[in-house]
Amino acid sequence: MLKMPKISTVAATTLGVALMAGTAFAGPRMTFGPNDEGALQLDYKGQFQMTLRDNGSGDNNEDTTMNFNFRRNRLALMGKYGDMMSIYVQTEYTDDPNVTPLDVARENQGSNFQLLDAVVRFKIDNAFRVNVGKFKYNLSRENLEACEMPLTLDRSLFIRVPFTTTRDTGVAVWGNLFNDMFQYRLDAMEGRKALSGDATPASKFRYSARAHVTLLDPENDYGYKGTYLGKKKVATFGAAYQFEPDVAYGNTVLKTDKKDYKAWTFDGFVEYPVEGMGTFTASGAYEKIDLDHAYLGDNPDFNVVGINGEKNGYYVKAGYMLPNIPLQLFVRHEDWKFANLNGIYNQRIFWTGGGMNYYLRDQNLKLTFEANSTGFRYGSGTSADETEDFMTYVTQLQVIF
Repeated sequence: MLKMPKISTVAATTLGVALMAGTAFAGPRMTFGPNDEGALQLDYKGQFQMTLRDNGSGDNNEDTTMNFNFRRNRLALMGKYGDMMSIYVQTEYTDDPNVTPLDVARENQGSNFQLLDAVVRFKIDNAFRVNVGKFKYNLSRENLEACEMPLTLDRSLFIRVPFTTTRDTGVAVWGNLFNDMFQYRLDAMEGRKALSGDATPASKFRYSARAHVTLLDPENDYGYKGTYLGKKKVATFGAAYQFEPDVAYGNTVLKTDKKDYKAWTFDGFVEYPVEGMGTFTASGAYEKIDLDHAYLGDNPDFNVVGINGEKNGYYVKAGYMLPNIPLQLFVRHEDWKFANLNGIYNQRIFWTGGGMNYYLRDQNLKLTFEANSTGFRYGSGTSADETEDFMTYVTQLQVIF
C-alpha cells in the first residue's frame, strides 16, 4: 500500500481539525484533491421526544395529550477546500409535529423533508468573512445558538421573526476584531419571499446588523452555544437591528397603508466554571418586533398577527452543572406581549420551565427532562375563560454521530 505523502498527511489533519472546530462530534470523513486539500464530513443529529401535555385532547380539548416525536432529525454535510473556502449543507425530516407551542393540531400535520442550510463560507481573514446561501440571519443570539447545544431543552418558542423561519437566504459579512474581543455582522437577506404586487407592497431585501463584545474566552464563530459545559469562561454582550421596508399592507383589499418591518434586540450570556463548586450559567435577552401597527388596519396582512407577528418580550435562563457529575440543572422564564394572538389584542404569555441535562457523552449522547408552564393573561376582545393555562412535560434523548 502506498503511503500518503507527508504534505497530504498534514493537509488532511489540518482539514479534519478545521471541520471538527465548533462541533462536539465527528462523523465519517473523506479527503480529496491533489494534496488532500479538500475534505467532507457527514454527521447525523437526532432528538427523540416523549411529550405529555395536560390538555389538548378528548372532549372540549381538556384531556391529556401524549406524543412521541422527533424534534429534530438531520443529516449534515460539512466540507472544506484549503484554508479559505468551506461549505455546510443540512437536511431535516419532520414527522407529525402535531403538538405546537400553544395548542394541539386538529388534523395530522404530516411529514416534511427540507434543505435546512446550504451555505458557502469564505474566510479572507479573521476580520473579514463572507457567507453566501441559506443560513441563520443575524438578529437574536437565541436563534444563533446551536440547536443541539442549548442550556434548556430548546430555544425560546417565541423569538421567530415574521415572513421567514430560523433561516433566510442571502449574503452575510462578518469578522472578529481586537483579538476576538469584538465581533461584527452585516447581512442582506431575502426576508419576505418575492411575490406579486397583489400580495405585497414591494419586493425588497431585509438587512441586519449585529455586534457583540466578549470579555473572557472568545466566542468567535458564526454560531453560539447555550452552554460550554464548563470548558470555557465566557461573558458576552450583544445587540442587533433588522429592517425591511414595505413588507406588508395594512389593508390588503385596497392595497393601501404600506408597512415597514423593524426589529431590535439586546442580549447577554455568562458562563463561569468554579473549581470544586461546578459551572454557573446565566443569559437573557429582550426582543421587539415592530410592523408599524399593521394589525390595526382594516384588512391587515395575515402574517402581521399571531405568534410570529408584532410582539415584544424577554427571556432569562440560568443553569448549574455539578463539579463531578455530568448533570446540569436549569430554569427559564419568558414574558411576551403579542399585538394580536388568536384574535386577542395585547395577549400576554408567561412561560416558565425547569429541568435537567444528563450528559452521557457530552452533547453527543444526552438525556434531558423539562417541565414547563404556559400561562395567558388577557388583553382586550376576549373573556378570561377562552384560553386555558397548561403544563407540558418533555423527555428527550439526543444522539449525534
